[in-house]
Amino acid sequence: MWQFFSGPINTPMPTPEQAPAGRDEKIPVPEKHFVLGTPLDGSFETYDSVVFGMGCFWGAEKKFWQTGRVHSTSVGYAGGYTKNPHYREVCSGRTGHAEVVRVIYRENQISFGELLRIFWENHDPTQGMRQGNDVGTEYRSIIIASTEQQVEQAKASLQQFQIELTAAGFGPITTEIVSGQEYYFAEDFHQQYLAKNPGGYCGLGGTGVSCPVSLGVKLDNQE
Repeated sequence: MWQFFSGPINTPMPTPEQAPAGRDEKIPVPEKHFVLGTPLDGSFETYDSVVFGMGCFWGAEKKFWQTGRVHSTSVGYAGGYTKNPHYREVCSGRTGHAEVVRVIYRENQISFGELLRIFWENHDPTQGMRQGNDVGTEYRSIIIASTEQQVEQAKASLQQFQIELTAAGFGPITTEIVSGQEYYFAEDFHQQYLAKNPGGYCGLGGTGVSCPVSLGVKLDNQE
């Protein structure tokens, strides 16, 4: 059960000087996605990609693979300073990284607008450095785009969703929208965690407010 606070949590971000340096060795991950059977890592040159942070990454990843229309998903860390961080380092709050899910997809199978709808509707983007009982910088809401077009579409969707949230009594959206951030894989244990552990913890929860994407608002530069 979620505990609801009176406002967003504003845990301070660490500075680059406060963050552990990390390491050159990448965290090894399985060759194949546990659910989809597709590669977990690779160049994905013919695919699009985006990284979302929306609280605990176990439940977030499941939301995207459950669409059946993405090529691959994985969980990891991004938005901070430490190179190839370990889970305990991220949870210390010293790395500056958020828990995130990377989505590999093709626009002709699922649009970026649809991915944004899933993102906005399945967490509370007004909570600052937390989601429900999960408190800390690693649980903040963040979109890490891979193209400038994604940045612009994400910003447009934020503005539209803010109107709906305000009407429903929610406060300002605290979601970061950035690009050019390094993505680091999380440990094997965390990949597709809820498929391997069906009864596992999932703190994901939305506001109950529908995102304008699902109301017919077009976010894909369509006329």
